Amino acid sequence: QVHLVESGGGLVQAGGSLRLSCVASGGTFSTHAMGWFRQAPGKEREFVAAITTRGDNAWYADSVKGRFTISRDNGEKTLYLQMNGLKVEDAGVYYCAARWYNGILLWTADSRQYEYWGRGTQVTVSS
Repeated sequence: QVHLVESGGGLVQAGGSLRLSCVASGGTFSTHAMGWFRQAPGKEREFVAAITTRGDNAWYADSVKGRFTISRDNGEKTLYLQMNGLKVEDAGVYYCAARWYNGILLWTADSRQYEYWGRGTQVTVSS
């Protein structure tokens, strides 16, 4: 059982930056591929970024490519999302998610493949 806790959300002006963190406990962090998802009011949860167990490969939604960077520190059991050039449409609740890596599915944007979820952290972007 992996327990995830996000932090780092807040209010920022458009064009600003935030760094989200997600601390894991209760499991072997390094055997889990990780992802960030977000959900805006009235919208479905959407994929933001994913990273492999060792952090050597990452994938991004087209909407955040070039602005967001996902990374992880397995020693600290922490996942990060550096968000630069924030836009109003980036606002929402950001969730980190973990899935045990089975050696087959290197990455996925499908939220149903992730077994563990944090409670989320709110990101608000003002114009």
